[in-house]
Amino acid sequence: MALRTAGSVLVVFLWSVAVVLGQDGWNVTYTKNRICVLKGSSVELSCSYTYPSGHTVTTAFWFTELGTGVEPDSLGQDPEYSGRLEYHGDKKNGQSLKITDLGESDSAEYKFRFMTNQEGGKYMGSPGVTLSVTGLQVKVTGGHQDKTLTCSTTCTLTDNPTYIWYKNGHKVKEDTSSLYSDSFSDADRYSCAIKGHEDLHSPAVCQNCWIVTYTHQSICALKGSTVDISCSYTYPIDHEIKTTFWFTKWESDMDPEDLSSVPGYEGHIEYLGDKKSEGTLRITDLRLSDSAGYRFRLITSGDKFAGSPVSLTVTDVVLEMVPTSVSESESVTLTCRTKCTMDPIAAFIWYKNGQPIPNSNTYSLVYSLFSVSSEDTGRYSCAVEGHEDLPSGEETLTVRYGPRNTSVSVSPSGEIVEGSSVTLTCSSDANPPADKYTWYKKNIASPKASGHSYSITNISSEDRGEYYCEARNIKGTETSIPVHINVMSVFPWVPVVGVGAVLTAGALLLTIYCTLKRRSTGGNDATTDTQSVHPDPNSDMCTSLNVKNTRSPE
Repeated sequence: MALRTAGSVLVVFLWSVAVVLGQDGWNVTYTKNRICVLKGSSVELSCSYTYPSGHTVTTAFWFTELGTGVEPDSLGQDPEYSGRLEYHGDKKNGQSLKITDLGESDSAEYKFRFMTNQEGGKYMGSPGVTLSVTGLQVKVTGGHQDKTLTCSTTCTLTDNPTYIWYKNGHKVKEDTSSLYSDSFSDADRYSCAIKGHEDLHSPAVCQNCWIVTYTHQSICALKGSTVDISCSYTYPIDHEIKTTFWFTKWESDMDPEDLSSVPGYEGHIEYLGDKKSEGTLRITDLRLSDSAGYRFRLITSGDKFAGSPVSLTVTDVVLEMVPTSVSESESVTLTCRTKCTMDPIAAFIWYKNGQPIPNSNTYSLVYSLFSVSSEDTGRYSCAVEGHEDLPSGEETLTVRYGPRNTSVSVSPSGEIVEGSSVTLTCSSDANPPADKYTWYKKNIASPKASGHSYSITNISSEDRGEYYCEARNIKGTETSIPVHINVMSVFPWVPVVGVGAVLTAGALLLTIYCTLKRRSTGGNDATTDTQSVHPDPNSDMCTSLNVKNTRSPE
C-alpha cells in the first residue's frame, strides 16, 4: 500500500476560456490552458466541446501522451493514477477531470479526446491544459539579524493565493505577499502555507536547528503490499547535505547501520526524495518481520542528526467466523480483522467460494448472514479494497438441515419375476447425512426393514405392493414417494402343455409315416406275406396303430 502525502482538496475552478478551434463544427474549449497547484492538493480540469449534428459521442477521455500513429490511452488505464481520478459531466457537450493527491510527477499537458458513432468521428483538443505541480519552500535572504523570507514555488499559483507564515509552529502572519521580513533568532523555525491548505506546510527552516518531520508517525500496512515512509527535514543553513539514509537499530556508542546494507533488505527497499529537504523510504512486498521503528538520519558537512522513530506495523488479513456450523434459520457473523487500523479507513470486500459477494462492500469490518439456508454453505474470505490480491485465508461455513429430496431406486429395473431378487435403495440430501433409514410397505403399519438398502430375495406374488422409506438425521425426518413393485407369476401348467404338444406332434408324424407305407405296398395280402417273410421293425407299430383305428364289422 503506497502511502502518499494526504493533501487537502484544492479544486481550481477556472473561468477564463481557451478555445481549440476545429473545422466543420468540431472544437474543444478548455476553461484554462495553464494551471499551477500545490503538491498534495487536487485540481479539476474542465472543457466543453462541440461536433457536427447527426453524431453521437460514444467515448470521451483525457490523456497526456500521444504516440505516433497510435490512439492515446486514457488516464484511467495508467496505474499511476489509480484511485486518484474522478470524471464529471456527460457525453454530450462537457466534461471535467478531477485529480487528487497531486505529485510533482503529475505535471504534464493534459488533452481531451472524444469519438462519435460516425466513421472518422473523432477529435482531440490540442494544445491542451498545462498543469504544473509545485511544493512550497522557504528561501532566506538578508543579513545576520534582519532577514527576508520568501515562500517560493516553481510556478505561479493560480487564483492569487494568500500566504500564511508560521514561527516555531505558531501562526504569525497572513498576507497576499509571499515575503516576510523580521528579526530572526538562530533557533527559530519558520515555515509557510497557502490559506485554505494549511495542512500543506513548507519544510521548516532555521539558522541553526535540526528537525525531522514525518508525514505519519505510525503506519499500518498489509503484508505483501508496498509502503512509503516520508519525512521533511531541516538543518543549519550554512551546512550542506553529505548523505541521508534510514535505519531501524542503533546500538550505543556505534553509528546506526544504513538499512540498504542490512542483509535481507536488498531489492526490498528504495530511497526516494530530493536529498535537500525531503526523504522517503519505500518498502515493497512487506513481510510481517518488517514491523519496526524506522528512523531517518542525515549527515551534513558540519554534523549529523536522526529523527525519532516512525512505527510501522505490518498485518495480514484474518477472517473470523462465528459460529462455523449452524442450523438453517440461524445467523453467522464474519469479521475481517487486522492487527492495526488502516489509515485511511478502507472498505472490505467479502468473498464466497473465491467469488465476490454482490453488494457486500462495506466500511464495517463485520458482515452478517441472517437466517442462513443450505445455499449459504461454502468457503468465505475477505480482503481490503484496493488490495484484492491479498485476501484472508478461507473459513468454511457448514449449515445443518434435515433430509430432503428423499427417493427410492429399484434394482434391477424392468419386470420382476417370481423367484428372483430385488434391491430397493433410499437416497436423500441432508447435513449431516441421514444416519437411519426405515422401510415400509403401504397399508402395513410395522416396518419391513431398516438400513440404506432393502433386499427381497426369492420374491413372490405376496410381495407385490408400494414401498417407501423414511430418512432421518439429528435435524429431522422425511418420507419418500412410494414406488410400486409388480411381481410376474410363473403358472404350473406351462410345462405340461409343452410335453403334450411334443407327444401330439410325434403321434401325428407316426400316423403320416404309416399311411405312406401302406400306400407304397398296395395294402393287399401279398404285402402281408412279404411282411411275414421280411419283417419290418416298424410294422408292429403301424399294425398296432391300424388295429386301434379299424372298426369291427357289424
